[in-house]
Amino acid sequence: MLQKRILIPLPTYGFDPTEVAIPWRLFSEKYEVVFMTPNGDKGTPDSLMVTGEKLGILKSVLMARKDAVDAYYEMKKNVSFCNPIKYEDALEGVFDALYLPGGHDKKVKEYLESEVLQKLVVDFFVAKKPVGAMCHGVIVAARSINPDTGKSVISNYKTTCLLKSQEQLAYNLTKLWLKDYYLTYPSQMVEDEVRAVLSDKNNFIKGALPLFRDSPVQLSRGFSVRDKNYLSARWPGDVYSFSFAFVAMLEEAN
Repeated sequence: MLQKRILIPLPTYGFDPTEVAIPWRLFSEKYEVVFMTPNGDKGTPDSLMVTGEKLGILKSVLMARKDAVDAYYEMKKNVSFCNPIKYEDALEGVFDALYLPGGHDKKVKEYLESEVLQKLVVDFFVAKKPVGAMCHGVIVAARSINPDTGKSVISNYKTTCLLKSQEQLAYNLTKLWLKDYYLTYPSQMVEDEVRAVLSDKNNFIKGALPLFRDSPVQLSRGFSVRDKNYLSARWPGDVYSFSFAFVAMLEEAN
């Protein structure tokens, strides 16, 4: 039996290292992971999340945890990560699943706003293949409009995403020296945009208050929402529970 293939699109710069490296490590234990970037150049994570630089006394709270940083440096040597394909060269038919990670640095807009990527997301939803999205990655799904319906592909799905309370808190804690670094779009919160595309307001699920990050031995701290072939999560603190749930979803897929 051929090994299943998971496609992970990234921006050229600014992806969240936790939301990419931890899933990559766990997915790679069973599947082939293929990365892609807008121009086929190797992606670079948000440096502040890797080093904690400029985060001041909040460094230990806001930057990626050691397990994620270690996973990133391991991934950095991976052949697929070092040789991504271009967005325009990716075809839904040769992959079994799609995972949309997040990142909040403003340079991720090339990823969040890519019409080429959005069309690809539509193809995966139409094919009813497993699609996962975390944090800002849910915006990509929200913006992916199925031309046959004129609606977002997640319009009729239950979902979560980065909560408004989380985004606002990170901004308030750091705005004195990082300005609006934590607001990718200062005029609109992630949660507001995602809620706006849903056909039923009850389709948005917040989950329990996200106080602590999960881990392989503390999965209950994490949270994800699954609806048929679609799985979503809120922030890096959900990454382990999300990743294991995504693997389980892929195992169920034909």
